Amino acid sequence: MRKMRVAQVPAAKRDFEIVERPVPEPGPGTLRIKVEACGICHSDSLVKEGLWPGIQYPRVPGHEVAGSIDAVGAGVTGWTPGQRVGVGWNGGYCGQCDPCRRGDFFACVTQQVTGISFDGGYAEYMIAPVNAVARFPAELSPVDAAPLLCAGITTFNALRNSGARPGDVVAVLGLGGLGHLGVQYAAKMGFKTVAIARGKDKELLARQLGAAIYIDSQSQDPAAELQKLGGASVIISTVTSGAAMSAVQGGLAITGTLMLLGVDESLQISPLVLIPGRRSVKGWYCGTSIDSQDTLAFSTRAGVRSMNETFPLERVSEAYDRMMSGKARFRVVLTMQ
Repeated sequence: MRKMRVAQVPAAKRDFEIVERPVPEPGPGTLRIKVEACGICHSDSLVKEGLWPGIQYPRVPGHEVAGSIDAVGAGVTGWTPGQRVGVGWNGGYCGQCDPCRRGDFFACVTQQVTGISFDGGYAEYMIAPVNAVARFPAELSPVDAAPLLCAGITTFNALRNSGARPGDVVAVLGLGGLGHLGVQYAAKMGFKTVAIARGKDKELLARQLGAAIYIDSQSQDPAAELQKLGGASVIISTVTSGAAMSAVQGGLAITGTLMLLGVDESLQISPLVLIPGRRSVKGWYCGTSIDSQDTLAFSTRAGVRSMNETFPLERVSEAYDRMMSGKARFRVVLTMQ
């Protein structure tokens, strides 16, 4: 029986452990993926800290998975061993509930999440439902592809569904793991891209990523600066500070939208800002496998890449701590070689 290495969380609030398991067999409607790279995301703390209700342990985290198909289960068509594939946060959908029947697959009542509902990519092999799998181009390396399956799809999909048109002012709040990709996508999509972050020292990076304008939120009022530009049609907020999110809403143009990608418990919204200009605030979920596939294809063509730090699987604890510290530039990726 073939064996594989996995990095599992044995129980909530416990350290990772590297163990050997039998290589799993794909069941009906699933694929076995030989994992080559897997990003470490802050959301993996939901597994590590036991914050997701009903999670079963031991559990192998990881929802930024890039590799190739190793075997296909019964009833699977259109997928063959050797194809390069990725799996993101969305772990598939039932296709039968009311949201699925309306085409809102992201809202499927089963709430299948890769690395939470089933074992994810901190492993040499994993099993994934076929409708959770995305193809990716040969020109894109697994290390480059992995973070695009979470941070990438979230920012790309938000921007392309934002209603902004090429030439519009689009601001990206934050220059971290999501924001450094958001700036690249916004610039490549033809928006007049504004990057907002704390500190003058981030301006050079922002401009290298494609920002036409940089706003230092420590020394400038971001809302006032955006209004000098006529207001932002869209502000993509990638930060986890409710105060920072609240501070930019006044920078929206008439009918502009503040799209929230980063999470905090609360923020302050002013009806006096929203009502007179028909402005809005909305949340954005990353997307499904076809959105991941579109993200990977666009990123390959447009040259959008994540800035990554890589670690081998056996250094998973160090890699996870590096991500959680906030010091990584900007995504952390495990490799299986």
